[in-house]
Amino acid sequence: MKIAALLASPSELTDTASSKCAVVLMTRIRLARNLAGHSFPGWCKEAQREAVLERCREALGAAAPMKRSVNVPVSELTELQKQILVERHLISRELSGSKHGGGLVINRDQTCSVMINEEDHLRIQVLRAGFQLKKAWSQIDTLDTELEGRLDYAFDPALGYLTACPTNLGTGMRASAMMHLPALVISSQMEKVVRAVNQLGMVVRGLFGEGSDASGSIFQISNQTTLGESEEAILKRLGSVLQSIIEHELNAREKLLEADAPKLFDKIGRAYGILQNCHQLSSSEAMNLLSLLRLGIDLGLFPEPTRALTDRLFIEAQPGHVQAAARHELDSGQRDALRADNIRTEFASIARPDFSLHQKP
Repeated sequence: MKIAALLASPSELTDTASSKCAVVLMTRIRLARNLAGHSFPGWCKEAQREAVLERCREALGAAAPMKRSVNVPVSELTELQKQILVERHLISRELSGSKHGGGLVINRDQTCSVMINEEDHLRIQVLRAGFQLKKAWSQIDTLDTELEGRLDYAFDPALGYLTACPTNLGTGMRASAMMHLPALVISSQMEKVVRAVNQLGMVVRGLFGEGSDASGSIFQISNQTTLGESEEAILKRLGSVLQSIIEHELNAREKLLEADAPKLFDKIGRAYGILQNCHQLSSSEAMNLLSLLRLGIDLGLFPEPTRALTDRLFIEAQPGHVQAAARHELDSGQRDALRADNIRTEFASIARPDFSLHQKP
């Protein structure tokens, strides 16, 4: 399968299903692995990087979970294809800027992608819609076990898997959830949540990871410790923290409804009106408006099928996806106009919000 065909095909995160969860949009697990006897990518010469690339591509191509996958050097991707892959969280910004020896292998349903010669020789990741830590771990563990039988991983009995960054030593695992937390943002409680999460050994980042903002009230919560703890223990602890955040978000929503429901409904109603009638819309504004629509869906103001549409538009409103839909070069103003046209068309048939469920007798 070619990369263009893959990006146009259905995937769990963009087409076939919403997260079916009021708070967790996506679960992701990533493993960092390196090959024994080879310098880390940042220290490799070009010929060494190319040799690692070919070795890893060969092993991945033969692995059962990656049969019929897209298996390409980054150098063969266009700039727009790389941007779309970043927006879908299938590759990092760092790999997208790779000049030599970078590679990418993605399975057909886009739930698993492997980056070659990013910060480590291999960055294996699985992405699943909703709150699916166990399923994501089972999928990535199966692939990692098969690859370990084909490749000689750099491993130390005391330190575990050896990685380019010391913070990844041990399991080499980062597990995270993409969480939609609008009520905690509206009620100005996110700073308190971030402090509490940090004290529990977790870290909070924005939509696209370290250094990015929390556009659309979407945050990534992930483990920070990888050494001295098993994968199962990390996942259990992370799952407990995520469940606690879910409860705090749901409680914050109840309090907003109790304290000033008209003000909350006004925000959601205005977002609905803009999305149905807009003619210029930046990606940041689109994310924030879609966030309010998704909150309205969770509160029962819109029919449940609207969730799948909203979750898909979180991705399709990103600049690369808008540019790809145009099929010709656009400037930022033209992208804002096309984004508005696309969203206006999508929301034309969405029923008006029904506030009667929350009206007091």
